[in-house]
Amino acid sequence: MSHLLSFGHGYSAQALARILLPQGWTITGTTRSVQKAKELQRSGLQAVVWPDADMADHLAKATHVLVSVGPNAEGDPVLRGVKDQLRAAAGTIKWLGYLSTTGVYGDHNGGWVDEATPLAPSTQRGHFRMEAEAEWQQLAKQSGLPLHIFRLAGIYGPDRGPFAKVRNGTARRIIKENQVFSRIHVDDIAQVLQASIRQPNAGAIYNLCDDDAAPPQDVIGYAAELLGLPLPKAEPFETAEMTPMARSFYAESKRVRNDRIKQELGIELLYPDYRSGLSALLAGEDTTL
Repeated sequence: MSHLLSFGHGYSAQALARILLPQGWTITGTTRSVQKAKELQRSGLQAVVWPDADMADHLAKATHVLVSVGPNAEGDPVLRGVKDQLRAAAGTIKWLGYLSTTGVYGDHNGGWVDEATPLAPSTQRGHFRMEAEAEWQQLAKQSGLPLHIFRLAGIYGPDRGPFAKVRNGTARRIIKENQVFSRIHVDDIAQVLQASIRQPNAGAIYNLCDDDAAPPQDVIGYAAELLGLPLPKAEPFETAEMTPMARSFYAESKRVRNDRIKQELGIELLYPDYRSGLSALLAGEDTTL
């Protein structure tokens, strides 16, 4: 019996669960709130309010582990909380996936990066992720845990697209020369994770992104076109009023290669570019109105 223990059962993990549950998997998801735990239970999962709960028994029953919890200045919360328990359960865990970010590569001025590119994050969030990756790799080396690292580009999907902002007039087309981002639809994240579970390769690192790194203003423009709404006004990055968090997203520009997921895992992207992804999102909205 396959049993996935999902730490921080959020957006991407929920997409994976929608694939695995119909296949007969048992899935235990952790969350920080009682209310969210009840929501997970209604969707067919076992739910644990963590870090309040002792995870030893849950880890002992797990055949697969997915970690979606982000690190902070104090390090990785999962490793802080259950490192010894993970080490004790290493012999029965067949696959462990850690969701990281392409932010670990830093800024490449629009140039290409792949999984072998040296890590040089330029943001605090990227530094936290780089340090967490290293800590997970060290634990895997010591314990034999079958660690797989997935570096995710910008995630979009149902309820996480640009349409709401375009509709309500808050979408902005911030123009910065040579600025490109890579993206990934949440359903493609889920299919990559499933493929890796089926073909585990302990120690592997995979970039998860589509085939079309593009300027952010192009994505907003296409969303407006699909909706038949006016193109939001262009704003120069240098003079645009932005929060420090929003501005930090423009600190890095790179194109991310995804050859490894295709060659090693046989992935054919459901949404190879933002155009196909946004078109499908809008069509999905229309069928549920």
